[in-house]
Amino acid sequence: MAALVVTAGFGGAACGSDPEPEPSFVGAAEVCQGIFPDRMEKTVEAVAGATSFERRAGGGMARVIEKIKEGYASDRTWSTSEKLCQISAKGVSSRERTSLSFSIYAPQDVGDPRNPDGVRLFPLGKEAVAGARSAGLYFECVSPRLEGSERVPARIRGGLGKAHERGDAVSDLVANLTVLHAGSLAVAKELECEGNGGLPENLDPELKPLS
Repeated sequence: MAALVVTAGFGGAACGSDPEPEPSFVGAAEVCQGIFPDRMEKTVEAVAGATSFERRAGGGMARVIEKIKEGYASDRTWSTSEKLCQISAKGVSSRERTSLSFSIYAPQDVGDPRNPDGVRLFPLGKEAVAGARSAGLYFECVSPRLEGSERVPARIRGGLGKAHERGDAVSDLVANLTVLHAGSLAVAKELECEGNGGLPENLDPELKPLS
């Protein structure tokens, strides 16, 4: 009888050591493979319109890097975009999820004066634009991972889409750009771009538009 009691005790301990399942929802610091520092939590929440987010599978960064490498090595001047991540706010439909995507852009994409109404130009990278629900950030990358980029830098565009509608105040546009900058900086670091592609480590929250 004593042996049976001891065996049961060991069995109970084994069951009790099973890991708890990961929660289905996480905070802003855990979305997008953890590219957002803790200090950006409130900014991410404002841009995505939520404080709780679906836990999503990783792998987006690897796919983005591979897409950029393929696009740069091709004979085309641009490439289709690859999604880094969706910031999947709890209760928001899949069609309205804020997302970050990256691609190779064509030279003529920078300097186009025909920005839609409400979209402002900002002094960041080669060019940066932001509107009420979107942002775009263009930068160049010289990297040992991109053969030939020391002669012809890779032209990389980051895009933020479907931000939560808050209006077109400059502070809201800068918040959209801040989230996109964090993603772009993460891509630049992963690609080993010289000088992080000209992107600053931190974006000034008081950044003013050029026009």
